[in-house]
Amino acid sequence: MEKRYFTIGMAGHIDHGKTSLTKALTNVDTDRLKEEKERQISIELGFAPLYEDEEIQISVIDVPGHERFIRQMIAGVAGIDLVVLVVAADEGVMPQTKEHLEILKFLGVKNGIIAITKIDRVDEEFIELVKDDILAELQGTVFEAAPFVLIDSLSKKGIEEIKQLIIKKLKEQEMRDAKGAFRLPIDQVFTVKGQGTVVRGTVYEGTVEEGQALKVMPKGLEVRARQIQVHHKPSPKAYAGQRAAINLSGVSKEDLERGEVLVSSEHFIVTRIIDVAIRVVEELEHLIKQRMPIKLHIGTAEVMGRIVFFDRNEIKEENGEILCQLRLEEEILTKRGDRFILRRPSPTETIGGGWVIDPRGNKYRFGEQTIGELEKKKVGTPKERITAALLEAKSLTLPELIKRTALDEETLSEHLQNDEFVLFNGKEYTLQQLIQSIEEDIYDRLQDFHQQNSMKQGINKAEILQSMQKKFSKSLLDYVVENAISKKVFYRREQFVWLAEFSPHVPKNWAKRTENLLAELKKDELKVRYLKDYLSAAGIPDTLEGDLRRFLEDQELIVLLDDQFAYHGDVFKEAVYQLQSATGLEFEVGEAKEVLELSRKYMIPFLEKLDAKGYTKRVENKRVWKNK
Repeated sequence: MEKRYFTIGMAGHIDHGKTSLTKALTNVDTDRLKEEKERQISIELGFAPLYEDEEIQISVIDVPGHERFIRQMIAGVAGIDLVVLVVAADEGVMPQTKEHLEILKFLGVKNGIIAITKIDRVDEEFIELVKDDILAELQGTVFEAAPFVLIDSLSKKGIEEIKQLIIKKLKEQEMRDAKGAFRLPIDQVFTVKGQGTVVRGTVYEGTVEEGQALKVMPKGLEVRARQIQVHHKPSPKAYAGQRAAINLSGVSKEDLERGEVLVSSEHFIVTRIIDVAIRVVEELEHLIKQRMPIKLHIGTAEVMGRIVFFDRNEIKEENGEILCQLRLEEEILTKRGDRFILRRPSPTETIGGGWVIDPRGNKYRFGEQTIGELEKKKVGTPKERITAALLEAKSLTLPELIKRTALDEETLSEHLQNDEFVLFNGKEYTLQQLIQSIEEDIYDRLQDFHQQNSMKQGINKAEILQSMQKKFSKSLLDYVVENAISKKVFYRREQFVWLAEFSPHVPKNWAKRTENLLAELKKDELKVRYLKDYLSAAGIPDTLEGDLRRFLEDQELIVLLDDQFAYHGDVFKEAVYQLQSATGLEFEVGEAKEVLELSRKYMIPFLEKLDAKGYTKRVENKRVWKNK
């Protein structure tokens, strides 16, 4: 099973118990700064490991609740997969609760749990009033059906309940894309004595490994990942959804700052003009005016700019989506689909949020024609919509594609002729890039298996596919394997699959000892000692013995008579030839003993092996040759 990585966030008003809840869940105090201890409020993002098993790893971000630290809050929640909205029982919904809720909505965070904390301070009747207050606030949002958990962090009441709920929800959720190009928005930069510059952040997508060449964008600084840590433990790789600290070579702390992005590819776009679709908060305190200064929060970046409308000059209130443009004072790195928050610099308030339609924005004329063009961009071309649907679902039938893309059958059929789309099973479509990606993944798995099990021919096909079936359908995986076999990238015999270029072999450090074992076995001809004696004499360890026995027998270098005795493959073949030449169509045990001069302890297992290999068939007290 492929391991999945998630990061959850604690959000809510100041002093509602986010840090205490995080500590109760993780035994980590995320308030580490001196001023945080003195003022008893969170100023910077706090991080802690929550849970890990063979299937899943979960990290926690504790975000500041104070209005003055909203930038840090946005930087934290921008990369989360689930939010715990913390509301204190003795205060209920407060201004920052509402603002955090708006921010989460704009950032597209859909998975949530409501934690009502400090329940020891109020009676049950008051808790019900707080619940009603929260439900009213959540009405019409993606969190309106979110479960409630009553928490007292000091006595640990509700802690195990909320922990198990978090684990259950995330085990049902898809992880971020680990296949794409690596991207990590930087939220912390610091130095470690003797190590140098370290950056920290949540891996938005892709994978990074030690030694990999990277770039810090938008500056374009070339760096290398010297070391990687996940929760203060060294790790050779970091995956999408994980919190990671990366020690970078080739750059100093002064060269970097929060908001920059660490990437592995130049495919990401650096821009100052982005076409966007936005929504505004429900209760705007002030008008949003044409070309008004705004503060954009995207990833961990905070950039000043102006908002440009093409169909209006101001917004008083608006329930729908508005297509417009942001013109920024500094370059940012972004791509289509990225979520962001908009805030007014003065007076400071969150005014809305949305997603990037096109990071390559140009200057357009005011008017409906521009809105029409932006509408087309927003929806995407038929090819883009098909690609997006298949990237999400991995494989779809034509009826499913019609539903997902809102394209008619004729248009779909026309665009599906493109070589980038592949029909398999006669009914399902997928992307050529996905087939290639899956094939490469299976190739890597087989390569790893061969390196660790050099004496085994291959791995059970079902075992490979089972580990990938959470992400891809069995039919798609089957097609990829069979397609690779037809191209002679993989070979298969029965249920076992292996790389075409692989041949089973004894590990290099045991090859000479194995040669000595075979030489001794051959020298003793038919009157061999126990096989265990040869293995011990050759210095073969017990841990290797089973695999070596199977390998030597599969390669016909030895023939196992039973659990105790084995003949060298050449000796066995010569004995069969000798016995066949000296007997008629059938023979008895006595005749065989005379020909081969063997005692009963060798003779009976030898004859039974002849039966098992199909050379002979036992009929009463005689053996009949099958091919004579």
